[in-house]
Amino acid sequence: MNRRVWMAVSLAALWPFAARAQDDPGKESLGAVVVKVYHATDGDPGAAGGSAKEVPGDVVLRLRSESRLKFAHYREIGSDTKTLFRSYENWAQPLGASDEVLVRFEARNHPSRQAAFLGIELWLSRRKVLRTDAEITTARPLHVLGPAWRGGRLIVSVALAPVTLSNPQ
Repeated sequence: MNRRVWMAVSLAALWPFAARAQDDPGKESLGAVVVKVYHATDGDPGAAGGSAKEVPGDVVLRLRSESRLKFAHYREIGSDTKTLFRSYENWAQPLGASDEVLVRFEARNHPSRQAAFLGIELWLSRRKVLRTDAEITTARPLHVLGPAWRGGRLIVSVALAPVTLSNPQ
């Protein structure tokens, strides 16, 4: 009986150390990535749908500064913020439950507060249409001109989420 008690006490004392040793270092959070989908058109901006939001002026100016992304109207039709893990691939679904636009990303190095070097894949209608390695920042996102949609074009934006006090990186 004494031996059983000793084993139970030993196991209970060592359990927290065993559980901690099994933590997966690849699941370490390195920050977050924000993926947004914009509808850009020279025609009627209402074609984006009733739930589409106005795009802030600074984003509009940044988009218009690129000749291929220059349109008269922009509307945000979806957004998703996902945690960036050290060693795992991450998926963002900016259009909610729809899998028409998916973005897969993974860290290529340990990101800083301002920038991250990511491997990025853009999937449209379950087909990979773009694969690239890119450095993204909070101030300068990666913009990808997507397919024609409702009289305009889709633009996919991938950016590093700003660091908050609750998420210091």
